[in-house]
Amino acid sequence: MQKFYRNVKSLFSQPDFMTVRFQIEFLNFSCYNSSTGLSENAFSDMFLLLIYKNKQKIYIIKKKEDYNSMWIADQWKDYEVIDCSKGEKLERWGQYTLIRPDPQVIWDTPKTERGWKHMNGHYHRSKKGGGEWEFFSLPEQWQIHYKELTFNLKPFSFKHTGLFPEQATNWDWFSEKIRNAGRPIKVLNLFAYTGGATLASAAAGASVTHVDASKGMVAWAKENAASSGLSDRPIRWLVDDCVKFVEREIRRGNHYDAIIMDPPSYGRGPKGEIWKIEDSIHSFIKLCTKILSDDPLFFLVNSYTTGLAPAVLTYMLSTELAPWNGTVESQEIGLPVTESGLILPCGASGRWEAK
Repeated sequence: MQKFYRNVKSLFSQPDFMTVRFQIEFLNFSCYNSSTGLSENAFSDMFLLLIYKNKQKIYIIKKKEDYNSMWIADQWKDYEVIDCSKGEKLERWGQYTLIRPDPQVIWDTPKTERGWKHMNGHYHRSKKGGGEWEFFSLPEQWQIHYKELTFNLKPFSFKHTGLFPEQATNWDWFSEKIRNAGRPIKVLNLFAYTGGATLASAAAGASVTHVDASKGMVAWAKENAASSGLSDRPIRWLVDDCVKFVEREIRRGNHYDAIIMDPPSYGRGPKGEIWKIEDSIHSFIKLCTKILSDDPLFFLVNSYTTGLAPAVLTYMLSTELAPWNGTVESQEIGLPVTESGLILPCGASGRWEAK
C-alpha cells in the first residue's frame, strides 16, 4: 500500500494528496470489513484515480473492468444508464430518456449530461411517499429490444416502466444452460412480472409456466411474447398467488427442471396475502425444492432488498439444495453507467446450477 501511496502522491499537491489518502483509507477499511475479502494488493490494484478538480472535489473511481465479482448486464443496445447522481438515474430506453429515482444513488456528482435538462419523462418522488410522472413528448407505449426479444414499455405507478434491464445478465446465463442441456427443460417462473425471464427461457427452447398475482402483468407478458414472436411457444400463463400455486403443484405431483423467482420486497396476493421477503424467502425456497425434478438444471433467486446480501442467498440455496449435486454462487448485479464508466448496483442474484 505504501508503494501505491507514493505513486499517487506524485500526482497531487500535498493538500490534495491528503484528501485522496483519506478517501483511500476509508474505502480500504470498508473493503476489509466487507464480505469480499479483498487483500491489500488487490485493493490498491483495483482503483484508478480520476481527478475532478470541479468544486475542489477529488473522486476515487473503481474501473469498470475491475468489477469482476459482479454480474453486469452490459449487452444492451436499446438501453443504457447515461448518468446517476443525487438519488436519480438518467436512462435511455430506445430513443427516449427518462429520469427515475434510485435509492442506491447516494452520491452527489455533477449533472453535466444534457439529458438531465432535456428528458422525455421524469418521475418525481413525493416526500409523503409515492410520486408522479411528468412527461415531455413521450408516447404512451413504445418498444425496445434485447437480442431476439422485444419488450413493450409503459411508464406507470411507482416509477416503473415494465422492465428490469439488469436482469439481462441472468437471462443470458440461464438461456445458455437451457440451450446446452440436451434435453427438454421445464421452467417455472415465479413472481414473473412482464415476462422477461419467461421470454428468455422460451426463446432458448424451454417450456415455461409463468405465474404472477397481477392479471395486468400477465396480460402485459403475453403482449411481450407476441411482440417477440413467441406466442406459439409452450408457455402456460397463470394469474395466481405464487406460494399457493407451489403448494398445489406439490399436491398434484408436478415437477420442474428449473425455477426462477424474482420476489418483491413487499407485496400482497389476490386475496390480501402479505409477502415480506425477509420473513418469507427462506421458507419459500424450501417449499419450491419439493417440486424440483430428480435432475434439475438451475435455481435462480433475485433480490432487490439491500439487506438480503449475496452471502445470504448463497447460504439459503446451499442449505436447501444440498440433496442435489450442484454449485451455488451469488453476486451483486449491475448496469454500466456511461458517463463515469462505473457500475450501478441493482440488487443481487443467487444461482444454483447442476454440476
